[in-house]
This record gives sequence, structure tokens and C-alpha cells, in this order.
Amino acid sequence: MKKSILLCAVLGLLFMNNQAQMVLDYDGNLYDTVMIGTQVWMKQNLKVTHYNNGSLIPNVADSTTWVNLTTGARCYYNNDSVAHDSVYGSLYNGYAVNDTSGICPEGWHVSTNAEWQTAEAHLGGVDIAGGKMKEAGTVHWVSPNTGASNSSRFTGLPGGMRDPANKFITLGENGLWWTGSAFNTSFVWSTYLWTLFTGVDHNPAPKNYGLSIRCVKDMSSGLTDLIKNEKIKIFPNPANSKFSIECNENQEYTIQVFNMAGECAMQVTIHSIRKEIDISSLSKGVYVVHISGSDWSVIKKLIKE
Repeated sequence: MKKSILLCAVLGLLFMNNQAQMVLDYDGNLYDTVMIGTQVWMKQNLKVTHYNNGSLIPNVADSTTWVNLTTGARCYYNNDSVAHDSVYGSLYNGYAVNDTSGICPEGWHVSTNAEWQTAEAHLGGVDIAGGKMKEAGTVHWVSPNTGASNSSRFTGLPGGMRDPANKFITLGENGLWWTGSAFNTSFVWSTYLWTLFTGVDHNPAPKNYGLSIRCVKDMSSGLTDLIKNEKIKIFPNPANSKFSIECNENQEYTIQVFNMAGECAMQVTIHSIRKEIDISSLSKGVYVVHISGSDWSVIKKLIKE
């Protein structure tokens, strides 16, 4: 079992002062998030390769196999993970979206059609929200990328799609995402952003399409995380040789520091409200700090300089 799977249960954090949350998927991939109105969205497309129960989501490259699937699968644009996975994430078929095993991290779900519409309304309406959700410029989008400002910080990217004829198309032109809303037994609602359009479009798509996924935080877990994170602080951040943790929970709690490979670099048990942690032995870089008590857990990002 990969060491990164130790992070599987560590699935949500909220930084102070309205900074974004971060979340880990089953494989240990770390995602930035953004708040749009009262919703918390992933800021990157999903790239997980397992469901939450540990079952593999098969990577299906063969065109005939892909078209005839009736179960969940994933692929990469042009079947090239090296060129596309780190930027655009995976393309999933519609069967993977609502698999009962769960594809988004615990406490999160595939964004519904209604949740997209709520975000659009918050951003001024369906006709202009797309511009506010698209990454600005033409690093990833082809020109003209009309109206793109990314003022929402959603950072929508044009990851393209795999169509029913098994062609990989529209990379650079369209960002297309599944929703968690079924249209009927064969189609699922999808949304897309377009380089020539400032709006957001909604269409039912066949389940044998390959589209991206963005996850949204469950509303029921959001408030609990918010309250808990308000009680826990780590500082300074970035840190050099030491950082302090302040936790207003009158109980024993454990701190684990993971590197970005998912390896636990250190672990300590704390019995006091405030404690200084020595990290002089750690290399410079970004770490994930998992803080857990008897019935709660919080994640924070730590930068070691």
C-alpha cells in the first residue's frame, strides 16, 4: 500500500482569514480550493485513480473498450498522462461520476448541475460567469479566450474531451465537466466553458464521453471544519527551523507532518494548548500537517524555508 494512502482520511482544511481550503484525494494528490459564495470548490480538476473504497478506476486507452463500457473508467487526453495529467487531470466517463464507491474525497462530491447554476448566479449570471471562471490569458486557452478574467479564482482550464467516436478533441478550446446530476439513464448533465464565449453552457452528455470533474465540499461538513480550523493555528508559516501550534482543544492530539510524496516525515503527540515543533531536520519545501484529536482532524499546509 502506498505511503500516501496514509493521508486518505485527512480530507479537508480551511486556512485563516478567508484563505482557501486544501484537500487530499485517496491517492494523496493535493488540491487548492476556492470559495464562490457559500460553496467551496476544488481549484483543479480531479486526477484520482481510485474510488474511496480503494478500488481502482481503470485507465482505459483502447477505443473499442472505452465506447462499450458500462462501468466507471478514466483516461488522459490523447492517452498521454505525462503531457496532460498534472495540468488538466483525468478524463472520466459518466459511469464513474455517481459510482457508489465515491470518486471525490470524503466530505466532498461531484458538483451538481444546480451547484454550477448557484455559482453562476453568484458571479453575475450564466451569460458572464464563464469569463470569471476561466483562467485568464492564452497559456492554456487558445485565443481569444473571450472575457476571461478568472476573478472568481475558479481557474477553469480547457482540458478537452473524449467523444463517443473515441476522438480526443477541443483541448485548448473547451473546459468540460461532468455534474453529479443524471439527465436520464444514459445521459448526465455536463457544463462547459468555451474560448469564444463568456458564459457557461449546460448540456446532457452520453456516459461514454470522457470529461473532467470538479468536486464541491459537502455543506454539512463545511461549518464543522470552519469552526475547528478557527481553533487551530500554526505559525510562523513559512517557517525555518521551528513552528508553533496553538490548539484550543483540551485534549491530547497528534501532529503528523507529511512531505509531498505522502511520506510521514515526523509525528509528535501534544498534551498542551501551545507547543513549539522542531523541523530543523526537514528539507526545504511544502509539507502537509495533519492534526488529529479523538474525534476530529484538520489539515494545514506548511512551507519550510
